[in-house]
Amino acid sequence: MVLRICVRPLLNKINKNLIHRNLSSSSKLGYIRQNLAVGNQYNYEDLYRDFKWNVPDYFNFTGDVIEKFADQTGDKVGLWFVNDNNNEQKFSYRDLAEASAKGANVFKTLGVKSALCILPRIPEWWIINLATIRQDVILLPGTTQLQEKDILTRIKASNVDCIIADPETAEKFNKIAREVNVKTKILVGDNARLQDGWVSWNEIFSAMDANHAPCKTHKDAISQIFFTSGTVGAPKMVPHTHTSYAYCHFVTGKYWLDLTPEDVHWNISDPGWGKSAWSSLFGPLSQGCTVFVHGMPRFLAKPVLEVLAEYPITTLCAPPTLYRSLLQEDIKAYKISKLRHCVSAGEPVNEEVIYNWEEALGIVIKEGYGQTETTLLCGTFKKMNKWMKPGSMGKPAPGYDVRVVNNMGVEVATGEQGNLAVKVKPHFPPGLFRGYLNDTEGTSYAFIGDYYLTGDRARQDEDGYLWFESRTDDLIISSGYRIGPFEVESALFEHPSVAESAVVSSPDVARGQVVKAFVVLSKPFQHVKGDKIKEEELKLELQNHVKNTTAPYKYPRKIEFVSSLPKTVSGKIRRTELRERELSK
Repeated sequence: MVLRICVRPLLNKINKNLIHRNLSSSSKLGYIRQNLAVGNQYNYEDLYRDFKWNVPDYFNFTGDVIEKFADQTGDKVGLWFVNDNNNEQKFSYRDLAEASAKGANVFKTLGVKSALCILPRIPEWWIINLATIRQDVILLPGTTQLQEKDILTRIKASNVDCIIADPETAEKFNKIAREVNVKTKILVGDNARLQDGWVSWNEIFSAMDANHAPCKTHKDAISQIFFTSGTVGAPKMVPHTHTSYAYCHFVTGKYWLDLTPEDVHWNISDPGWGKSAWSSLFGPLSQGCTVFVHGMPRFLAKPVLEVLAEYPITTLCAPPTLYRSLLQEDIKAYKISKLRHCVSAGEPVNEEVIYNWEEALGIVIKEGYGQTETTLLCGTFKKMNKWMKPGSMGKPAPGYDVRVVNNMGVEVATGEQGNLAVKVKPHFPPGLFRGYLNDTEGTSYAFIGDYYLTGDRARQDEDGYLWFESRTDDLIISSGYRIGPFEVESALFEHPSVAESAVVSSPDVARGQVVKAFVVLSKPFQHVKGDKIKEEELKLELQNHVKNTTAPYKYPRKIEFVSSLPKTVSGKIRRTELRERELSK
């Protein structure tokens, strides 16, 4: 995909897909037209050139942002929560400010300095985030999908003095409690299950008053610590300051999410990951909009579409896996009338997904790229040289100098594959972490010369657009050719039989490595799985399809049909696990 986009005019690529998918000619312009009627108005090129960070020496997100909106537009809804039974709770900015003050007094009374917080999508997650910032308590968010060994690893690595958990997580913790020394255990939820030294958040919170002055927190003081998702290797501790996430994510909220106070924003993400901080907390609340949250146990296609049709959601942030799932349904059957802006991050979005989504709703998915270690590094913004290039990562975000370099930290030629990197000298970008906690080796690998290396491979075309190739460890070298799995996966996804795929290297005597694809079949083709003759016919058809869609040497010489793909708890495909499975054979 990257090479074809670089050497062919974009319009030719669009026309090819119009013919392939039989789209209406009127939708062609939708791929390149920027929606300028709603949202923030700016010219990307001017914004990027003139942008300067203006970070204050002291900044407290709860005191300087939430309290500000509480004073200015106190009755404006900041958090709109709907549980899985469709019961609603709405919290104005004034409510959030008051709740954060009461929560801060909880932590002050209990003497908490650092806390591991593992909660589902419930309002308390937002209140506790704001309360810990207000009281200058270091928070370590975690997902409820963590198991006993994961919780144990995180507590031992961080030495937190408090754990905040829902009842199910509390039971997991109790199984490993003797192996750690945690002074305070706060249970959020069913008080009837209080035992083993747990105290009730609800009871203590209710007893507190809202008289609390936000702490004066220095811009370089650690505010939150996140664990990487572990797509490659063990999770690492990533510290973020009151500047790096809490302040710098206003760029994410204003320019990529395109939020205004009039918007109702839904970020489909579980709490506990950096993405929740990006698009459920700091990004949207910094813009004074309404954060919409739904407590459905799992994000399945039909319930998500029903919510989009029922509630006045204007902006949506979702991972590529969910967009692919939604496109398996008849989207046009749902009356989704308020939605105006869609973005995606976490993994690259296949071009075909972008085309199909635009055809269904008239909205182009704007891709964004960043990591737990960073805020938004690059993305698709408005008025970028008048063009939008579907499938690209866009261009560097305001405040970042993003380049493609070799292993020595030297910039490579246009169109050449290399390491996606952020320039950190002479000016260190404030939205970038400074290094992994207690991991000097990991930090030394991440910073080379004048650059921070993201661990991803990419290219930059002649127009300055960046194109994702692969994670560094996912790169496939077959007979001397360097093959990124994403391009092969994108080609496969264009075939109607493919719902999802993961491409990895497989050992081969003659070529060293060959491309292998693990394919999840779409609903109309699931009957093929288990029928050896039909499987072989479909494998040959997919191989020919890839040869005709991308460079022939990239086609998967091996294909295996599977029911599902292994993923991290954040929803990213674990190609490492599939690659190790191949090596073990």
